[in-house]
Amino acid sequence: MMHAIVNDEPGRIAALHRYQILDTPSEGAFDKVTNLIRTLFGVPMSAVSLIDTDRQWFKSLAGLDATQTPRSEAFCDHAIRQDEPLIITDARDDPRFCDNPLVTGDPGIRSYAGVPLRTPDGYNIGSLCAIDTRARDFAPEQIEILKSLAPIVVEQMELRLLAERDHLSGAMTRRAFVAALDKAIALHIRHQRPAALLILDIDHFKRINDSYGHPVGDRVIEAVAKRCVELSRPSDSLGRIGGEEFALLLPETSEADALAAARRFCTAIGEMHIPNDPPLRVTASFGVAAIGPGRMTSQDWLSAADAALYEAKRGGRNRVALAPLAADCAA
Repeated sequence: MMHAIVNDEPGRIAALHRYQILDTPSEGAFDKVTNLIRTLFGVPMSAVSLIDTDRQWFKSLAGLDATQTPRSEAFCDHAIRQDEPLIITDARDDPRFCDNPLVTGDPGIRSYAGVPLRTPDGYNIGSLCAIDTRARDFAPEQIEILKSLAPIVVEQMELRLLAERDHLSGAMTRRAFVAALDKAIALHIRHQRPAALLILDIDHFKRINDSYGHPVGDRVIEAVAKRCVELSRPSDSLGRIGGEEFALLLPETSEADALAAARRFCTAIGEMHIPNDPPLRVTASFGVAAIGPGRMTSQDWLSAADAALYEAKRGGRNRVALAPLAADCAA
């Protein structure tokens, strides 16, 4: 295995965020690994821990009911800073950890063994660890088990990412995009952060497939997705939610700014020249819906944007329509 890149924190954070795994629900593939470690090691706790900018977030935490801790308290933050496993036989005797709240208070950590979760490009984004509430040694064969299982966890993250990307356009699958909407709704509920949703449909796409064939239709899908990515901010999310239908989640965006953005996307798509003989021109229709009352589930929010999209299509296509927030919903 390549040596870890330990002096590039922006690169490490970017590598972590590429997996789009933070704040996602628990998944059996990860829980099976942590439960296996608890059984094989005879420890009360095991975790798949990911180190974000200022927090430790658990994709899986067997034996404890928690989702995250401050990064400053994370044993795993020390584990990611080295190539070799981090072994702590008694945290009370270790000056790095003896005053740690996780040692002096709940859950009373005394011993720890962690192996970095290293991405294929060399970044340690977290660790796979075994945790005990009593001082103990870890046998060499147990450490080898951790070292064998850590790459499997990373491989599962890679497979998970592939499953959430549409192979043709590179956009998020519908399932992954809905999960992103759910996260935006939760953020809005907690902190009242604005967000907006755009849905776009490529106009007369069936006619393109029928007239030019599916390979050309595929080129249209790829070209529209590429143009959307080019015009998007790094914080925006693009999903392919139907055959020729895409959606864009715009965080920290007001209704007015989302409407202006949709018009820019609409114009830019209409100006494209897609390789063909002769070059093909396409247009798209857009529906815009800001988050707000009556749109507190992903289905309701999608439905609001969908209704605006069909209004744009009924109005002649190649245009943008807004789903206004109903005044009576705010009451």
